Amino acid sequence: MALYVYKFGGTSVGSVERIKAVAEKVKAAHDAGNQIVVVVSAMSGETNRLIALAKEMQAQPTERELDVVISTGEQVTVALLSMALNNIGCAACSYTGGQVKILTDSSHTKARILRIDEHNMRADLDNSKVVVVAGFQGVDEQGNITTLGRGGSDTTAVALAAALTADECHIYTDVDGVYTTDPRVEPKARRLDKITFEEMLEMASQGSKVLQIRSVEFAGKYNVPLRVLSSFTEGAGTLITYEESEVESALISGIAFNRDEAKLTISGVPDRPGIASKILGPIADANIEVDMIIQNIADDATTDFTFTVHRNDYQRAKTALELTCTELAAKKVTGDDGIVKVSIVGVGMRSHAGIANTMFQALAKEGINIRMISTSEIKISVVVDEKYLELAVRTLHAAFKLDQA
Repeated sequence: MALYVYKFGGTSVGSVERIKAVAEKVKAAHDAGNQIVVVVSAMSGETNRLIALAKEMQAQPTERELDVVISTGEQVTVALLSMALNNIGCAACSYTGGQVKILTDSSHTKARILRIDEHNMRADLDNSKVVVVAGFQGVDEQGNITTLGRGGSDTTAVALAAALTADECHIYTDVDGVYTTDPRVEPKARRLDKITFEEMLEMASQGSKVLQIRSVEFAGKYNVPLRVLSSFTEGAGTLITYEESEVESALISGIAFNRDEAKLTISGVPDRPGIASKILGPIADANIEVDMIIQNIADDATTDFTFTVHRNDYQRAKTALELTCTELAAKKVTGDDGIVKVSIVGVGMRSHAGIANTMFQALAKEGINIRMISTSEIKISVVVDEKYLELAVRTLHAAFKLDQA
């Protein structure tokens, strides 16, 4: 008997008909002799509707009360799915995050899971029931309802799989697996049968929207095998695991990209110890995350310091940097919010030389100028002008023959 945790997102449970279809899929797995825990999101669009209602009451809703409101979306879905399962002869029991006792910290709207009491779930599983759990939510030490942030149902599913030592955690979504890149940009993109946690983590952090990055981190930490599948079509999906068999032949597993980039440069900064902290300190104080960083030392004992931020933070970061420019008696601040980041990812980089050169030559051949470069052990990222995004992705996809199995 295997134990599986299934997670279904908002589109998968977006209507009564789809919830009934999920129930049939779950019943088939249960009838095959498996123990099944199902984690569900709110019905598609429901969380946005609840947030809008809260904002009608309070322009900046109190976070504790906002969590109470938006957690109800998942509670509706678990009850409806449990009803659908019971109606077709599959015994099921619904749980809110609090009823499971998914204990979190008290950071409302972005809480982190501390521990899970799996006792009641195990009792129901041992009694041949399907356990249906509300994703995205938990409770803190004081019993307050908390939520885990957007995409938090993925994290709930992985956390439950870890607590229950499940055989696999299946994430059902509107795509049938992880692709070498976004098929909407490169129609020749190919679904991967397997990818490592490291690669998936890099892909997620560099812009791939298939899985929430926290869920991948959690799965990697507790070695929970993840499988991404489609709710609407049958197939094996993509397995995410620590196993690296056959990776010697795969130089690059995929290409990720992020459209939401902006670049800032402060020029003519006095080159002395601690200057990076003086530049980035105010940015951090404004709760703005910095991604890529480049520093160039000039002959006149000054430095040019360039970094990227999320495009939504561009104006705030630019304002903070201009104040720093005055304080440091630097020359000027320049910026550009018309850039994108394109990344190649693959554990095969560890054992193969020349990957960067292949990437740079391919882009140069198409006349794509590289503005910034960042590397890690299994990733190379470049910043290019936004107008070249799709061309860059297709060019690199061809250069590394990712359309070939």
